[in-house]
Amino acid sequence: MNSLWVVLFSFSLFVIGYIFYSRRLERLWGIDPSRETPAESKYDGTDYVPAKHWLVLFGHHFSSIAGAGPILGPVIATMLWGWVPTVLWLVLGSILLGGVHDFSALVASLRTGGKSIADVCEVTMSRRAKMIFAAFIWLTLVLVISVFAAAAAKTLSTTPEVVIPTFGLVVVAIIVGVLLYKLKLSLPVVTLIGIAMLFGLIVLGYNYPINLGSNSFNIWLLVLFIYAYIASVLPVNILLQPRDYLAAFVLFFGLVAGYIGLFLTHPQIHAPAYISFSSSKGGLWPMMFVIVACGAISGFHSLVSSGTTSKQLASERDARKIGYGAMITESILAVLATLSVAAGLYWLGGPKGLVYPELMKGGNWIKTFGTGYGQIVKPLFGVLGLLIGITMLKTFIMTTLDTATRIARYVGQELFGEGLGLRLISSKYISTTIIILFAFYLSLGVWQSIWPIFGASNQLVAALALFVASTLLISMGKNSLYTLIPAIIMLVTTVAAIISELGHFIPEGKVLLSAIGVALLVLTAVLLKDIFKVVFGKKNGGS
Repeated sequence: MNSLWVVLFSFSLFVIGYIFYSRRLERLWGIDPSRETPAESKYDGTDYVPAKHWLVLFGHHFSSIAGAGPILGPVIATMLWGWVPTVLWLVLGSILLGGVHDFSALVASLRTGGKSIADVCEVTMSRRAKMIFAAFIWLTLVLVISVFAAAAAKTLSTTPEVVIPTFGLVVVAIIVGVLLYKLKLSLPVVTLIGIAMLFGLIVLGYNYPINLGSNSFNIWLLVLFIYAYIASVLPVNILLQPRDYLAAFVLFFGLVAGYIGLFLTHPQIHAPAYISFSSSKGGLWPMMFVIVACGAISGFHSLVSSGTTSKQLASERDARKIGYGAMITESILAVLATLSVAAGLYWLGGPKGLVYPELMKGGNWIKTFGTGYGQIVKPLFGVLGLLIGITMLKTFIMTTLDTATRIARYVGQELFGEGLGLRLISSKYISTTIIILFAFYLSLGVWQSIWPIFGASNQLVAALALFVASTLLISMGKNSLYTLIPAIIMLVTTVAAIISELGHFIPEGKVLLSAIGVALLVLTAVLLKDIFKVVFGKKNGGS
């Protein structure tokens, strides 16, 4: 099949979903542009600051949620089950579940004065429920940090050409921050300087690859965790804000270039449409629905929506564009990732270095995507296409690493320091050290096996966030079925996935991963007890 038919099918449904379904959600939540947002009512010049334009906030939000998940998940799923079930879940999941989740988490935060989704849990239920949810979030974020750091270290060790652009972006971001905040140069000028420097780094990396030898994986892993520690404790205006701003341009550029490349090359899809219900990672249900992860729905998004975005939204009229629209845009990226490997690469008998199953051996998922993407954009970038694809992805892995570490620090300080009275852990340095050490230990094992348990825990956060949004809708006398049905679907799916994973971890003697899986199930069961009291103890209101 020609890949353009998949693009046409996907985009048609995305447009229909955004125009009609998201507007239904707007009416459900009672969006009112005249209502003052927390960014205005609680303005403090630090956390609560209205964005000057919704596109600025969209860039921050999108660069924060679009980590490696929407690319790596589809690359793995297409290999295991085929491109048809992967694309269907990406499209329908993002419209009916993911967009609902992100938008609802954002508006729930707006309705409670900019509180995080865990704090909303306390508003609608109890402090105990909030602390349990916070523990769940903390554990999930440690898994996020572990798996993305390991995936990035694998790529740095096998594709040394991306070392310079990967770490050079950090320097460029700091320079951009100085030009913006210290020298007060205009934003367009600084943007052009930053992008020019980044592409200069890509060319430099191509000509001067940095190879650290046989032990390079462990070395790069250590370097990445040191980076995550430092970046997560620095003031946000030094690295986080300028880096996110540049990262958004990198991703939008890569996304647009990828689809232009598809229209120019319009390659045939070589990968099988459907492979089998069973795979080495388990059944299509439930495992595909958690391995695809962020491309369809992601609990991490609720942490961003309610953690930072809700505090910067200048008007409720923009909530749908940012909350629902960014999720659809991320799914568009995930469809591009799927077509990059399904159509950009060969399944059997292709040229050496362009065979999808061969590239996937050893867990080098990032290079597999980059190779396929490079083939699609070859008419635009020639031999640099591979490096541009990998650099685009690595940019967002770095973003995810320090963003997740920073959020985990916030959660950990409140959970262990304030909640449990462990004052030593209330220090941002001690809290961050514990997170880094735990994640580092996990990533030193067979890190590929962490991805399914990461996906399941991430999707459980999404299910629980949807349940919390449902409790708020019920307290407002609204129809909660729009959030409650997706919550139940994701709950059943992810619990089944964790039980399936435990069926592998326990016999294989993976004690720590087994303990994490059991802990996730126990925390879920305890939290659901409080949720069900609210959801099923009160009668739903009308729509």
